[in-house]
Amino acid sequence: MFSIKKLLRLCAEYSVIIAGAAVYSLGVHYFISPNNIAPGGVTGIAIILAEYLPVGVGTLILALNIPLVVLGFILLNRQTMMKTLVSVAAVTAFTDLAEMFIPVYRAGAGEAITAALFGGAFMGVGMGITYRAEGTSGGTDILTKIIRRFFSEFKLGGIQAALDIAVVAAGLLVYRDINVVLYAAVAIFVQSKIIDSIVYGSQESRFILIFSKKAESIAERMIQIGNGVTFLRGEGAYSREEMRVVATAVHRSAYSRVKRIISEIDPAAFVVVTTAGEVMGEGFSKP
Repeated sequence: MFSIKKLLRLCAEYSVIIAGAAVYSLGVHYFISPNNIAPGGVTGIAIILAEYLPVGVGTLILALNIPLVVLGFILLNRQTMMKTLVSVAAVTAFTDLAEMFIPVYRAGAGEAITAALFGGAFMGVGMGITYRAEGTSGGTDILTKIIRRFFSEFKLGGIQAALDIAVVAAGLLVYRDINVVLYAAVAIFVQSKIIDSIVYGSQESRFILIFSKKAESIAERMIQIGNGVTFLRGEGAYSREEMRVVATAVHRSAYSRVKRIISEIDPAAFVVVTTAGEVMGEGFSKP
C-alpha cells in the first residue's frame, strides 16, 4: 500500500536527482562544452554533434537518450528507469537554460586543464548525488546495464570504459587535437574519483549479515536485483530460537539499495556490515 512515508521518500529522492542534474549540467555548460572536451558517454557525443548541428547540447542529450530510455523501460527495472527519465529531462532543461542565461569559461592557451579538472568535478558531484538517490544519468549507464544483462561475463567497468574510449576517440577525429583526448581523460578520471568519494567513500565492497524473521522475503528481493545470497543457520544464545541468517556481498553501488530493501521489509532486522577489501567469485573479481 502506498503510504505518506513512501511518498515523502520518493519526493526527496527525485528532488536529490534534480539537484544532481543541475550541478552536472553546470559543469557541462560552463567548463566542458565550450572547451571542446568530450568526456565519454552520451554527453561527449552531444558535445561533438553540437559542432555540426544548430541544436543545444542539452537537447542533443535528450535526443540521444530517448531510444536508450525506451529500451531501458522494456528491458530493465521500471522504478530505476523512471528516475533515469527524470534525470535526463532535468539535465536537458538545466543545460539549455544555462546556455541562455549563464556565460561560459573559455580557457586560454594551456589553460584547458582547469576546465577539465573543474568540469570533471562538477559532473562527478552531480552524478554522485544522483547515484546516492538510486538514480542514473541515463545514456551509457542504460546501455551498459542492457549489455550486462545479455552478456553477464562482461564486467560493468570494462563495458563503461570501452564506451568512453570510443567517444573520446571520436573527439580526437573531430577536433584533430591530441590535447582533447588528454583533457577528456583528466575529466573522466576526476569525475570517477568524486563519484566514488560521494557514493562509496573509501570502501570497495561490503559483506552483510542480516538477522531477521523475514529472511526469506529479504533473500527473495536480493535475488530479484541480482545479488547472490546464502542462508546460514543461526540460533539465539538466550532464546535458543533457530533462525536463518542472510549473508551477501554487494558492490559499492548496490549498498544503498540493499539497505533500503532491508529497512522496508523488516525495520527490526539486526544487520552487520563490514568492509570487504576484495571479493572474488561470480559477479566480482576472479580468484
